[in-house]
Amino acid sequence: MISTLQKTIKPVWAVRGLHKSAVEALKGLAPENTVTASYGKFISEVKPQHLSSVVLHRSKRMVLDSIGVGLIGSTTGVFELALQHCKHTYAPNDISSVYGRSGTRLSPTLAAFVNGVATHSMDFDDTWHPATHPSGAVLPAVLALSDMMPANSKPCGLDFLLAFNIGIEIQGRLMRFSSEAHNIPQRFHPPSVVGTMGSAAACARLLSLDHSQCSHALAIAASLSGAPMANAATQSKPLHIGNASRFGLEAALLASRGLEASPLVLDAVAGVAGFNAFFEDYVPQPLESPNDGGHMFLLEEQDMGFKRFPAHLGMHWVADAAASVHKLLVGFGPGTVSPAKVQQIILRVPKSKYIDRPFPDSEHEARHSFQFNACSALLDGEVTVQSFSPVAMRRPDLLALLSRVHMEYPQDNPANFNSMYGEIQVTLVGSDILKGRCDTFYGHWRNPLTNESLRKKFRNNARAVLLPEKVERLIDVVEELDRLEDCRTLLSQLY
Repeated sequence: MISTLQKTIKPVWAVRGLHKSAVEALKGLAPENTVTASYGKFISEVKPQHLSSVVLHRSKRMVLDSIGVGLIGSTTGVFELALQHCKHTYAPNDISSVYGRSGTRLSPTLAAFVNGVATHSMDFDDTWHPATHPSGAVLPAVLALSDMMPANSKPCGLDFLLAFNIGIEIQGRLMRFSSEAHNIPQRFHPPSVVGTMGSAAACARLLSLDHSQCSHALAIAASLSGAPMANAATQSKPLHIGNASRFGLEAALLASRGLEASPLVLDAVAGVAGFNAFFEDYVPQPLESPNDGGHMFLLEEQDMGFKRFPAHLGMHWVADAAASVHKLLVGFGPGTVSPAKVQQIILRVPKSKYIDRPFPDSEHEARHSFQFNACSALLDGEVTVQSFSPVAMRRPDLLALLSRVHMEYPQDNPANFNSMYGEIQVTLVGSDILKGRCDTFYGHWRNPLTNESLRKKFRNNARAVLLPEKVERLIDVVEELDRLEDCRTLLSQLY
């Protein structure tokens, strides 16, 4: 499928001799043998038949979950701010649809932006390992670009899923170039970097760019990447996902028009930082050609983590541990937990400053607080969407429990989503001690949500803005996505 945009593309390697000399001087390699070139080739050459049944199944679950969290995210104040900004700052360009808004369309890049903001506005989107939120950066861009394409050139469902999976795969491969990337981040928010690259890769494929253009799309995206962790737990954190989706699409569109960038952006070149500017221990490896005996997607090797409630992934360990103690506490009384019976609460968690918040002041801080989520689960037996409402956050019983929390950071509990644990010890008045521990919460990639649980989450989220019959139709459409002849069937169900 060739985009109409490509009619104006100039030859990308018109100055190939200059690029080659630069490559040979810096790396001693021809351009086609670089890490960057191998990624461009993969993006342009991988085919639908390389998607196994496992990858198709898992990626369709990701699409369904991401749409659901985007739909409920379209009810948030952060999303509304972003939407109004786009509607009043930019000229009308009614092309691409917006989650949950039947009368609203924006330019493709702005639609990718606001839908990405919606997806991360409640921190309810999927999480992978090494740590990033892969779907929210890719899916809004692929949806917006599909809306943009002429009616006779819309991607079929399988091509749509292939582009989506390429975007996920590129993120996973880039994260595996660094040991630092395996840990809970401290310097920058990973989806603002690898998410932008994944969005660019997915869109480059959907635009049918050649391998050199795909490499340029990645290099352009690298210049549009990055967001500091200081903005975690604020209203600006959802912008990281929105910008990743938007700028990745923008990078692919620019590459389709002939814009060029470094042919070595993914290679480790001494003295000239490319993608290794983001990782201090960056060791890149070329991506094998899918034509050399096939390709196994990382999603086949490792499933995705899906959240049961809207908060930072680390909160799910302490919430499950605290919920187990709640069950024990209820056994001591009439069915409710009385803070008056609790003398002290000890949480044993990884040391990670931005999710260690004793008394959160906002819903965004609460979603990034070990203390808040543990005490909410201890009090109520679970954490839900409603747990982060102003009324729930101001409850005297909750505030009383928060005042009793002490933190411990065991050396055997690393800040790593693949190996951390959450432990709670509750000392009651009278000195009885109750303990709970969670090593793998329900929803983690090692203990994935069942299809029934995932669909229940989707229904609860989507019904915030869609009629029940449309919700059920969306479930059916996503399940059949790889067999759809035209993705317009999906696009028409999102508002």
